[in-house]
Amino acid sequence: MKHIQQLFFTQTLLEWNNFSNNRIMPWKGERDPYKIWISEIMLQQTRVEQGLGYFNRFVHAFPTIHDLAAADDTNVFKLWEGLGYYSRCRNLLETARLVVSKYNGDFPTTYNEIVELKGIGPYTAAAIASFAYCLPYAVVDGNVLRVLSRFFGLAQPIDDVAGRKMYNQLADSLLATDQPAAYNQAIMDFGATICKPKIPLCYNCPLQSNCTAYINQLVEKLPIKSKRLLKKNRYFHYIIFRQKQTIYCKKRIEKDIWQNLYEFYLIESNKILSIDEILHTSEVKRILSDIPHTITTVSVISKQQLTHQLISGIFVEIKLEETIALTEDFIVVEEKNLFQLPMPKFILSYLSTKKDQEINS
Repeated sequence: MKHIQQLFFTQTLLEWNNFSNNRIMPWKGERDPYKIWISEIMLQQTRVEQGLGYFNRFVHAFPTIHDLAAADDTNVFKLWEGLGYYSRCRNLLETARLVVSKYNGDFPTTYNEIVELKGIGPYTAAAIASFAYCLPYAVVDGNVLRVLSRFFGLAQPIDDVAGRKMYNQLADSLLATDQPAAYNQAIMDFGATICKPKIPLCYNCPLQSNCTAYINQLVEKLPIKSKRLLKKNRYFHYIIFRQKQTIYCKKRIEKDIWQNLYEFYLIESNKILSIDEILHTSEVKRILSDIPHTITTVSVISKQQLTHQLISGIFVEIKLEETIALTEDFIVVEEKNLFQLPMPKFILSYLSTKKDQEINS
């Protein structure tokens, strides 16, 4: 019975893919491992609708892995700006340069070589191996886990070690080894368009008759996750020091959020500070000592929710009559060139809103 159910699952998905899968993405059917790699990395933690424009701009700017490897880091991060999870961008650059130096720009052709590359895990390696080289490796992402859990009625959590091992083994057993690319595309698209996280289209599901979750009214309860995501609150106070038509900026180089992006002078604390508290911190008092200045703007509190962190903060703009002494990692940027630097969404949102207000005032 188990074998019959698995056979039904695989064959039905392939038939659905051939006759009913209308999901359109520019990289579907792509055989170039470089473009497959870019698309898969971009879609990690990113909706297809959001990633589509980024993908098109990225491959236009860097059509080959040689182009990406030779690119200036700042230009690459600027193109990535707004996608978040910037470690993905750092890994892209590192891997591109490794592939050029070690493989002469030819993407590795075996799963074991691919999965060893920086930023490429089992899922991405399986996607590249199957889509580019038709190798029999099953992809297992969130869409796949959801489809498998519901169809087979699996209560094993999808986010623990035992669960991932079980789901990976099941995915391998279901793979159509003679057409792995078609099968992998089918199950991912099916999870994205039919077996959706919320309000799945069970009424239009070709797997419905054999779906354990549907038969037992468990669709809304599966899949199961065991871990609760702990979130951290952080409080940022950005001071925009402006002297004539220039602004002081620095690159975030620490292994933290927004690494390699540019920001203004930052004070982080365990709460939101008032303007008086900010001005009386030892750092700001030292910087502004004997320097004629005017506070021109104190923003309202802005917030940005990241996966593990909630960022809350304000922006304080200070007009300086003289130059100030900051650490050597700060650079002076012409205000008109500010948007050429890659910056976090938290900062860009503030700057864009302020720019719109100035235009409309």
